[in-house]
Amino acid sequence: MFFKKIILNIGICAGFLAGEVSLSVVSAGAHELDMPAHFHVVNNGFDYTRRDIMIPMRDGVKLHTVILLPKNVRSAPILLTRTPYDADQMAHNQHSSHMDVALYGYDNMSDVVTEGGYIRVLQDVRGKYGSGGDYVMQKPLAAPKSGGTDESTDAYDTIDWLVKNLPQSNGRVGLLGISYDGFLVLMGLVNPHPALKVAVPMNAMVDGWRGDDWFHNGAFREQMLPYLYEQGATHANSEIWWSAHYDDYDTYMNAGSAGGVGNARGMQQIGFYRDLLAHPAYDNFWQAQAVDKIMARQSVHIPTMLVHSLWDQEDIYGTMATYYAMKPHDSQGDMLHLVIGPWFHGGEIRKGAQLGAIEFGSDTGVYFRQQILAPFLASALWGKSAQTPPVVAFVTGENRWESLPAWPLVNLDSPPKTADMTAAALRPDHKLVFTKQVGPLNASVAYVSDPARPVPYRHRPILAMDGAGSTWHNWLVDDQREASGRTDVAAFVSDVLQAPLTVRGQPYVHLKAAISGTDVDFVVKVIDVYPDEVADQPELGGYQLMVSADIFRGRYRNGLAKPEAVPANIPQMYGFYLPLANHTFLAGHRVMVQVQSSWFPLYDRNPQTFVDNIFLAQPEAYKAMTVQLYEDESRVDLPVVNRMSANP
Repeated sequence: MFFKKIILNIGICAGFLAGEVSLSVVSAGAHELDMPAHFHVVNNGFDYTRRDIMIPMRDGVKLHTVILLPKNVRSAPILLTRTPYDADQMAHNQHSSHMDVALYGYDNMSDVVTEGGYIRVLQDVRGKYGSGGDYVMQKPLAAPKSGGTDESTDAYDTIDWLVKNLPQSNGRVGLLGISYDGFLVLMGLVNPHPALKVAVPMNAMVDGWRGDDWFHNGAFREQMLPYLYEQGATHANSEIWWSAHYDDYDTYMNAGSAGGVGNARGMQQIGFYRDLLAHPAYDNFWQAQAVDKIMARQSVHIPTMLVHSLWDQEDIYGTMATYYAMKPHDSQGDMLHLVIGPWFHGGEIRKGAQLGAIEFGSDTGVYFRQQILAPFLASALWGKSAQTPPVVAFVTGENRWESLPAWPLVNLDSPPKTADMTAAALRPDHKLVFTKQVGPLNASVAYVSDPARPVPYRHRPILAMDGAGSTWHNWLVDDQREASGRTDVAAFVSDVLQAPLTVRGQPYVHLKAAISGTDVDFVVKVIDVYPDEVADQPELGGYQLMVSADIFRGRYRNGLAKPEAVPANIPQMYGFYLPLANHTFLAGHRVMVQVQSSWFPLYDRNPQTFVDNIFLAQPEAYKAMTVQLYEDESRVDLPVVNRMSANP
């Protein structure tokens, strides 16, 4: 048969050559094009309709807006999210005929949106993706009466257009969003449109210097450089950060300073990168755009739900700072609500039964969306009855939700009152002791901090935040045993607790330390040490779980806006808040405090020699030094709510 086919094919070819085979062939000029000039999408059977609109702002700039209308909708509220992260992509995270599936993904609570019957609107901010105008990172408010535009005026103009031009709208709008989108929600609360009836800023970026995206207490988060590179270089994030090492630790070590990393990639072309290099201290550039300071000047007359994640690896500062700023202006005590959950950044819109190895006994994400968020939105936008408590918080360790009339207010610019706290004192024998008794003066614990081998912030290899296999969103619950075994980490641990110990609030660090250099960073971690064996989850035997941790750059010990060299070998005091904890250390566990002087490469290395600008530090400035922690005044004040009568 094979040979017959060959002979037949040879015969056909010969026939062509001899002109004996006749075939009907359409001439090239008459051939119909394969691709139509305009393809019409047929979406029969879809349970929603999509519209793409360019909405004009007051200065004539038009913003790309995607509107998803549920099928047969007649009069429904609008849920609006404004974003720099591509509204088109967010409107179809998955290509589907079902609205909840299409929306499922970043910043879309698809179950809340679709089950609530809402009109979903997503909009690109100025200068990003489909929108016109110029992009400015976390754009500051325009001067009053200047006629300028900002994210507040753009939110107002967008809402105004929607309620006037969408006949399917019932005239009520809610703003919600996570992270940068959460910042945009807060901006919408400044001089808000009358149709704005509810706001839900989740994990919002609020103060990029004090403790959110860019710095924490002056230490620069250099692993944010890839984000800035992609976000700030082009309208559509078309330029992608490139790597030269599998392990980010090597990438940043080989580049030297954070400025060396950025400059090697041509980031001087990006305006916000130049701003970072020009403003390493907490000067007016940062203070003027701190959203908590802006919200402290606003009245609270729109129902607002602030959502905070206890293990937020991006914006762990801003939500609580905003709550402290806004709560005094909630005159009737019924407009401002706070939800605290056991999540990573944005984890509340995902499955929330566990984070890394830590289990919570239930799906906390589903509980938040169905039992807290959905009724809250329905009350404001549909007029349905709902009783949302002022504060709903998850207690980790005990794994339970609690409702509270308010959360204790904190002045983040001042230490807490000693009477409100329980001192956990650092002792020279590496003991952590719950007492206010002063020990022998000048007793100390010493370690050597060497910039040539900084302490990794997690187990190596450290993968890029968005790289394949990355578990970046889990890192705050990583086991800290590897760090506690290093000689450049001072670890202090309590005796085994005989009764539960509940911490509710923000711990405050007091360190008395002398250094042989002229600048220093301090990283302090409050850790729950599990029993040596855990029967129902063996991998948690001896686990060291960070409950609260942060970094402080020593040059700002006397003022965040005025860096000063640290006098060598003379004890100095350092004080700073740690992020919020709402955790019960169970009986049988121990409390640990770790102190170290680097957290790399998440934060840039301190050269430990004072230089004017660490972004531009030269190799010769990076020197090892000895750090001495003094017992008489070194402690972590814990906001304990079940006070102990004796040392546990």
